[in-house]
Amino acid sequence: MSSEKNTIRETLLKLDIISKDNIEIFSNCTRDNKSLDVYRDKVSKVIFIDDYYTGREEYTDGKYRQRSGSPNGNLENINDSERRFNKYRQFIVSKSIIDFGCGTGSFLKLINPVAKSIAGIELQKDLVESLNADGIACFSSLCEAAGEQDSAFMFHCLEHLPDPVKALKEIYKKLRHDGLGKIIIEVPHARDFLIDKLSLQAFIRFTLWSQHLILHTRESLTKTLIEAGYKNIQVEGIQRYSIANHLHWLSTGQPGGHKEILSTFETINLMNAYAEALSRIDATDTLVAVAST
Repeated sequence: MSSEKNTIRETLLKLDIISKDNIEIFSNCTRDNKSLDVYRDKVSKVIFIDDYYTGREEYTDGKYRQRSGSPNGNLENINDSERRFNKYRQFIVSKSIIDFGCGTGSFLKLINPVAKSIAGIELQKDLVESLNADGIACFSSLCEAAGEQDSAFMFHCLEHLPDPVKALKEIYKKLRHDGLGKIIIEVPHARDFLIDKLSLQAFIRFTLWSQHLILHTRESLTKTLIEAGYKNIQVEGIQRYSIANHLHWLSTGQPGGHKEILSTFETINLMNAYAEALSRIDATDTLVAVAST
């Protein structure tokens, strides 16, 4: 275990997101660690791991990507990058951009033709080297990125950080300080339909991961951003995985339904209607926050 301190529990308590009286053990293991307790606040529904952090070295060597089947140019990665580009064009076109936790750089490569400047922040050494070889500026630490930035993107990265408020404050310093600097954060949602409404154990076992130190709610994500100094915070629910994926989980207890035979009957209208229905009951699989400096 890393010497870096996991501050998740104390941050949640400090911000009055969880209460000591409401904390329960949600699971005795994660999909990759059979002896790691995962906790949930019974009222707020925030899910978190306490007193554990896998360590920076795990992210630097990147071997976990092979073990976990983490996306590397696959269908999900392509779909997500295109969705994010279309949704947040106003924060991309002719803007200076940093992508914190940029991974393989698919989002940066997509926006490169229209952005003023782009830079990635990524711990995995071989990805940093590969992106730089492809002409995409990428650094292993935020302090290496020069200049003031218009927009910072953080996609499914915040939940990995042992001290999220500290990281958000560091990003804040890199953004424009005239109120026009923007941060866009995407995180997994603790109130995911299959977790909170259906308590689907196969999905819960798959979702819980030692690297995901927290699954946020709207309230916890908002309060974390406020603590880091951000303003004008808007949080919305996004559904990354379709009804075909959910039906596959319910019928087989396995992921991948969005790439199997069930996906052939889906239409854009059906997918949008399902996403809107889940959003109405605050049960999407993902939350996105947009905030200003």
